[in-house]
Amino acid sequence: MSKLSNSLRDWNSDLFPITLKQEIENLEAGTLPLMMGVSHGGIPDDKTVSVSVLKVQDHQTCIQADVGVFFTEILAGCSCGDEPMAMHGYCEMQVRVDKTTADTVFEVMTE
Repeated sequence: MSKLSNSLRDWNSDLFPITLKQEIENLEAGTLPLMMGVSHGGIPDDKTVSVSVLKVQDHQTCIQADVGVFFTEILAGCSCGDEPMAMHGYCEMQVRVDKTTADTVFEVMTE
């Protein structure tokens, strides 16, 4: 389980959205459930993640944020020269940071 300790530290300050964005973008590859956010059946590339904080809510036990996640989706297939094709990918996730432990859960939001 991921911990966003710096985001918890900066909660209730103007730094929170900046810290949350940086911590998510710097997570170890494979941490975010990007596979649930692909739209063309490709493979997400964790090295190209960029995050935009959309909404933040204060709950009794956790901080909940909705974030937009931009990434590259790699499509294998019949492209010229048998090279994989890269497409821009985007999904929205709900991030829940436990106020006591900083344990963090990521969930792709579906429409």
